[in-house]
Amino acid sequence: MPERASSAFARWRRRPELWLLLVILIVGTIFSVTARGFLTLPNIIDLLETYSVQAIIAMGLFVVLVSGGIDISFAATASVAQYCAALLAARAGLPAPVVIVAGLTVGAALGCLNAALIHYLRITSIIATISMMSITFSLLMYFSGGRSIYDLPDWWTTRVTFYRTELESGDIVRITLPIVVMAAVALITWVLMTRASVGRQIYAMGGNPEAARRVGAKIGLLTFFAYGYLGVLAALGGMLQAHRVGESVPNAMVNTELAVLSAAVLGGASLNGGAGTVPGVLLGIVLLAILQNGLNLLGVSSYFFQIVIGITILVSTSITVISSRRGRRHRILGEEPANG
Repeated sequence: MPERASSAFARWRRRPELWLLLVILIVGTIFSVTARGFLTLPNIIDLLETYSVQAIIAMGLFVVLVSGGIDISFAATASVAQYCAALLAARAGLPAPVVIVAGLTVGAALGCLNAALIHYLRITSIIATISMMSITFSLLMYFSGGRSIYDLPDWWTTRVTFYRTELESGDIVRITLPIVVMAAVALITWVLMTRASVGRQIYAMGGNPEAARRVGAKIGLLTFFAYGYLGVLAALGGMLQAHRVGESVPNAMVNTELAVLSAAVLGGASLNGGAGTVPGVLLGIVLLAILQNGLNLLGVSSYFFQIVIGITILVSTSITVISSRRGRRHRILGEEPANG
């Protein structure tokens, strides 16, 4: 019985979610003491809404990372899908269902185009997606002239509130559409990756593509699904961003790539594929949100937060490389006696 308890503790100790939660508690305690107004319900709810778009897109990037790939073009995809939907709504006057479906379709198409370049042309995923990011964003800026669309219809810009209460301090707390959509996307992604067959196959493909192929996994379809799923969620995030700010800005989603990637790798999504969880990614988003908000309240330069993101990616990548080297060394040492 003690051995079983100790083995269970050892497994939990290796889970990144546990360490992330501890770090969040420590950092949150420090900011609650040093930053006035940090640990308040209105500030927490505001953080949830502010980072809801990044969390939604991070769910899609998580699926791609688990599959063994990487996508840097999701911010450009979100911008293009948002702007195309805004044109249909503001200029063509199309109804909400048509506009939403069209925007999601644009995102899915761009995601599947990435998958085609990676699967059929065998282009490395990071090269293919960086190229697509440059192409799609440049085309958007060229044809739009960098002009924002301010006259979005009321159905798009009107704030949707599911719950509202006024605190004794007079502050208003609202649970709005972006927060609800974020929770729904996280739940759907969790079910997809832990309860559905396609999720288990994506984990298998990311861990060992050749072994997954031998047991019948259709690598091509899984690749299209992973990148298409990210494309849909990027488009959804882009349209929700326009809903939050009340306008469609061509470059609104630019420079969010590293923050979303940091949240995913912080949550345990390995850059080698085959690892990661939805709760881990959400905790990664929470940690980044707490860090940025706390530093802002303390008056620390925003450039310092970018340093934190860069260090996060470097450390996570280093851990991934070291772990893979140790795994290969253990496999080799384990095989040597048998070969002798």
